[in-house]
Amino acid sequence: MTDPSSDDLTPNLPEVVEEIRVLFERYEKALVEKDVDVLDATFWNSPYTIRYAMNEMGYGFEAIHQHRVNRKPGTRHKGERRRVEILTLGHRFATVNYEYHVRDSDLIGRQSQTWVNFPEIGWKVVAAHVSTTNGQPVW
Repeated sequence: MTDPSSDDLTPNLPEVVEEIRVLFERYEKALVEKDVDVLDATFWNSPYTIRYAMNEMGYGFEAIHQHRVNRKPGTRHKGERRRVEILTLGHRFATVNYEYHVRDSDLIGRQSQTWVNFPEIGWKVVAAHVSTTNGQPVW
């Protein structure tokens, strides 16, 4: 684990980017396999954690957990990856932004995660978002 006590906010230290990439890929695999233990372990167990998805307004860890328990396994809508962007700032903060083609559709899926490296528990997602776009402005 990287040193979370550092206040350095240097962007994209290679070892931190790789650490986040591994955690992101572990999460994606857990979605496909409906590995609720890994999915839960990825998110901060806090009432402050938020996950927005297509039909989910997950306010707090317990609501997010219930959605995970109730959902079907797999990522039925995720097709080919378009882009994964990882930004890390020092050893404490990271974001992952992921674009993919929505299977059997002209839509583009978007997923974002905000990660914090907590001193006692390590890297956890504190906020996440999943949405789609057809590339046309709404307003």
